[in-house]
Amino acid sequence: MTAATAPNDETTGHGLPVLLKLAAPVVASRLGIMAMGLVDTIVVGRYSARELSYHALGWAVTGVVLTTALGLLSGVQVMTSQAIGEGREADTGAILRRGLAYATWISLACALFLFVAGGPMLVAFDMAPGLAEGATLVLQVQAVSLVPIIVADAGLFWLEAHGRAIPGMVAMWAANIVNLAVNLWLVPGSNVFGVSGAAASAWATFASRLFLLAVLAVVILRWRRARELGVYAPAPHDPRAAKAMRAVGYGAAVSYFIESLAFSAMAIFAGWISATAVAIWAVVINVAALVFMVPLGLSVATSVLVGRAYGARDARAMLASAGQGFGVTTAALLVVSVGVWLFPDAIATAYSREAAVITGIASAMVLSSLFFVADGLQVVAAQSLRARSDIRAPAVIHVFSYVVVMMPLAYWLGVKSGGGVDGLIWAIILASAVSALSLWGRFILLGRAPLTPPDAAPVSPPA
Repeated sequence: MTAATAPNDETTGHGLPVLLKLAAPVVASRLGIMAMGLVDTIVVGRYSARELSYHALGWAVTGVVLTTALGLLSGVQVMTSQAIGEGREADTGAILRRGLAYATWISLACALFLFVAGGPMLVAFDMAPGLAEGATLVLQVQAVSLVPIIVADAGLFWLEAHGRAIPGMVAMWAANIVNLAVNLWLVPGSNVFGVSGAAASAWATFASRLFLLAVLAVVILRWRRARELGVYAPAPHDPRAAKAMRAVGYGAAVSYFIESLAFSAMAIFAGWISATAVAIWAVVINVAALVFMVPLGLSVATSVLVGRAYGARDARAMLASAGQGFGVTTAALLVVSVGVWLFPDAIATAYSREAAVITGIASAMVLSSLFFVADGLQVVAAQSLRARSDIRAPAVIHVFSYVVVMMPLAYWLGVKSGGGVDGLIWAIILASAVSALSLWGRFILLGRAPLTPPDAAPVSPPA
């Protein structure tokens, strides 16, 4: 461990202006992530509703693996933020190097698993004829694209913990330009490679993610402070630090896995309803995920400030940062929800040309606007809890909310009772409310307890 150094990152201190300064580019970066999915969905959807179903089913499986892998890497951001708060900035280069090595192994394991087992898993779900077979090739290409995005996100998390969110945002939107160009080139099928539809769109995603990884590598290596932070030096052997980073990731990965698995189960339930229901659900989850990038970005900014305050053992700043994150998230999502509620037809016609699909999308959009606020608040609360080293509780609450509450309700309301996609959405509304109330209640409860010194801080307080 090196001697303490004074924080010298791009966003220091606490308070609403600092939160907004960090949150704005982080939100823009997360919106850039979803813009790739939005472009893929729109281009493929306007090409063919059937191909859109293949695309949605491929991502239903891939999304679970990807979000779980990114949860495993969340320790990079948390440990970097806490080190900065403790005055140990010179240790953060070692955190990055451990994170990149960890990300490489995770990405290769995930890609291999999904490439081999993804197709058989789709077939085992016994959906409408031809859906699983059509989605398998798409899923395999998506599996290959996991490697560059998982490694790239380890670097992105590290930059954001240092307050350098703007370079990451620029890189993400540049990658979006690559994704759009390759989509428009490949999806219609008039190309020398003989690919079209959803599989072609998956290759566009791979190209854009590879581009993102290259740009972020240049950004980190050319940062003037990279050498003083230890980026160029081999990470010292520190089993305790590595274990702490992994411990944060394990808790986050459980939460991410459970939530993404539950939402992916909605796609399977939709597949049991009809091919049209799958296409409608693909749009619902795409819009919801796009909206979710706003609170996800705010949760990153909030957790960075909470983590720094926790590292400095400043309870007042920690609670204030979480409260500001709660307020800004609520206000932003209320605006978004009203917009979606007022203009569902415009959203529907952007995604499809088929009358039955458009009608179903418009109805689902009105209902979906009811869960955006609760879904956003729960992720801000969960990230804030992890930033203060409370790891197990968010995972337990997510298991209860999304496995015990949402999945049975969704099956009953959507499939068994004939409620269709609207039934699936009602289950999400109720589960998100349970999750948000439980997580914020936990954070407020912990806020009343005194903070322990850094060396005595437990990695995972009891739930």
